[in-house]
Parts: sequence; structure tokens; C-alpha cells
Amino acid sequence: MSDRYLKWVNTRWGGALARILRVPAPVPLERHRHHRPVIEGDVLIGAHSADGLVSELISAAKTLGLSTLAHPDASFWTAQANRAGLMSGPWRVAGAGGGRLKAMIFDASTLTCARDTERLHRFLHEALPALQTCGRVVLLGRAPESCTEVEHASLQRALEGLMRSIARELRRGASAHLVSISPGAEGGLTGALSFLLSPRSAYVSGQVIRLTEPMIPGADELTDPERPLAGRTLLVTGASQGIGEAIARTLARDGAAVVALDIPQRESALRELSGQIGGRMLAVDLTAEGAVAAIVEAARADGGWEGVIHNAGITRDRTIVKMPRDRWDAVLAVNLIAPLALDDALAQDGLFKPGARVVAVSSIAGIAGNRGQTNYAFSKAGVIGWVEASAAAYAARGMAINAVAPGFIESAMTAAMPFTVREAGRRLNALSQGGQTVDVAEAVAWLASPAAAAVNGQVLRVCGQSLIGA
Repeated sequence: MSDRYLKWVNTRWGGALARILRVPAPVPLERHRHHRPVIEGDVLIGAHSADGLVSELISAAKTLGLSTLAHPDASFWTAQANRAGLMSGPWRVAGAGGGRLKAMIFDASTLTCARDTERLHRFLHEALPALQTCGRVVLLGRAPESCTEVEHASLQRALEGLMRSIARELRRGASAHLVSISPGAEGGLTGALSFLLSPRSAYVSGQVIRLTEPMIPGADELTDPERPLAGRTLLVTGASQGIGEAIARTLARDGAAVVALDIPQRESALRELSGQIGGRMLAVDLTAEGAVAAIVEAARADGGWEGVIHNAGITRDRTIVKMPRDRWDAVLAVNLIAPLALDDALAQDGLFKPGARVVAVSSIAGIAGNRGQTNYAFSKAGVIGWVEASAAAYAARGMAINAVAPGFIESAMTAAMPFTVREAGRRLNALSQGGQTVDVAEAVAWLASPAAAAVNGQVLRVCGQSLIGA
């Protein structure tokens, strides 16, 4: 559904009136287009010291083709980058104001003393006004649990609060993130930045990406950026419409062979989608007797799959005192019981290929709750619990499991909401607009790719930093 306010506020008169009235003035977000660089514009580099993650950041910048500039407090960057074959220069010369920036990256991994935050403050204080529309701010830190000193751990955890606050202060479609890196997972930095700096993360803001060991073996090098999923076969459930359809199309765009699954009543739409993306279809009700066995046989016929996207879900809304048992059971059966049973069967039969990645679609409702959706919130919170509890076992098998939690996404469901509820959903986030189904699909595609090799057991919110929940 079209967001008329977003269109109006980006007209000459609408924008002027919005400034006078001091009401939200969202801008259209930049989204991924083929054959474009990861980011178009200069990236300012800052750091607490010349140690830390500078060498890993140089490697990532080279791989991603970033055009970097050094903040005056990080003058060492220019020399080190140039020695590595990455042409770079200073942001400001002889006290002159620095130019406009598309992104800012600050390495705070060596920040160990609360009194020693001058460079961090100055970097943000001086450079944030130069950030362009739909710009990015990325802080790099160490996983607090890996720090041996209490104050070091405290400061690394403090970065999360700083980042989330910055994300709320940014305007004009800009976003902020924290990459928290465990020792040994530094090789995952390039993949994380390939998503966070790019338009693929348009509706993701205020999030922490945790890079952990063990990484999927051999997956720390980026593949073809235009087709990062080439050679991989992925199952997408609930694929015939909405978010599921967007996921299937995005995975196919990125090179995957997609097996699109939905209920038999959606067979016509499934067939049309599969023909358009060059995939295959499975018209199966996940809750029907024999459904899991049928899917397992399809996986066996393919020689196994590189992953599953558990997107299928339903709602049967009522307040808990008015909810009959059949509505409760139906939501749990589709949203939680079916994906657990399917993954268990595929794993037991050895049908997940090495390096396979599982992505489950949860919801903001599973994090913050939602009136009239006790069954839905219960099931989606259960998905998060499954992901977090299974991460270690998946890693032991050379796999990974993660979840995405969409916020307000423009869809047939949100279009049916009352006007005031729909407008509140759109504006109650740091980007002051609803997301698109492709925004969820981009996050899923990244988590399903080798670029997310060091990401496991996490929940990535695709909500524009919703004001609801954490």
C-alpha cells in the first residue's frame, strides 16, 4: 500500500509545512540495485588507537571497494591503507571543514577506560553533521563477554547504548549499527559491512551484529557480490505471497535455486512464482499428516539443501479470554511446531549440506508482545528461543541458525488496519515509515549467504528501529 504521507512530505510544500509543524519528515530509503557498488560516497574512518581492528578494516575496505578518508585523530589510517594498496586520504586538511560523507566507521574495540572517550566523542560530534541522506554509522567493538577486564567489558557494552541513541538522533533515512566481534571471528567483518553499509539494510537500524566463533569453514571470503547464493538450493515456506514471495524472488536474484512451498490452495500462485524465478514448487500443508516426510523426500531428491527459510505463518487474533483453543492450536502448529519438526527431520536424515544456514521469520510481536495476539506472540517468541537454544548444536554441525523479526511492513495485512493504527505503525520508528517486504527479504538473503559466516543464534530486527520493544 502506498504511503501518501511519505510522498507528500517529500514535495516542496509538504516538506516546508513539516518543518514548520515539526512533524516527522521521512525520506524514501535507498534500496539495492544490481551492478552498483556496496556504497556510493566517502567512508570516514576513526579509531580509538592504531591497534584494534585496523588491519581487518583495511582488508574489508579493499574487498568492498570503499573510498575511505581518515579523521584527524586517525591519521595513521592513511599511511597504513596506502601501504596495503587502498588509496585513502585525510578528511580535513589544515583545519578546513571536511566534505560530505556517506558512512562513518569508528573502531572502538580498544576502548578500555571510561575517561578515555575523547576521540570517540570528537569523531561523532564533528562528523555526524556531514552525513548524507541514507548514510550509515557503524561502531566496531569487542564482545563484552570476551573482555578480561571489567572496565573494558563495561565500555564495550556501553557502545550498544550509544549506537541505539545515535540511531534515534539520525535523520533523512540514515541508520546506525554496532558490530561486536569475538576473538577469532574478525574474518566476518567484511561480510557484516557488506550488508550494513549497503542499501540492502535500508530498513535495519539500531542493531547489534555479533560475530562469533566458530565461523563456517571457508566462508569468510566473499563470493560474487551480484550472486552470493549461486550454487545453493534453499527451501522457502509460505512463499506464494507477501514476505515469502519477496524472499523467494530475492534469493533467486542472488543466484539460489529456490524450492517454493505453500499450501495446496495457493498452488496456482506458487506455479506462477516458480516459473518466473526458475525455481520449483511444493504444494504442501506443513501441518498435514505426512507433510514432513514429503518435504524430506524432496530434499533427498535434490541431494540435500543448503538451507531453509521458515517463513510460513498465520494469525488468528483474539484477546486471550476470547480465544478458543482451535485458534491457539492453529497458530502454534504453523508458526512453531512445524518448523521445529521439519528441521529436526532434515537434520536426522543428513539433508543439510555442509555450511547450511537456517533462517526463521519471527516478529516484533515476539519481542514486545501485541494486544490481541497472545498466540502469535507466544509462537514468534518461541521461534527466537529455538534459534538461540539451537545455535551451538548447529555450529557443531558446521551450520548456523538465525532469525529476522520484522516490524511494520507494508503488506496486505497492514493495509487492512484502521487508518490511525496503520499510521502509528508507520511513524513509531526511527525512520518514520513502514518497511517493504523486500527489506525483510534482503536481511534473510544476507543471513542465508556466506557473507554472514560468523553470525549464529541471532535475531535481526527489520523494523527501522521500532519504538516498541528492545
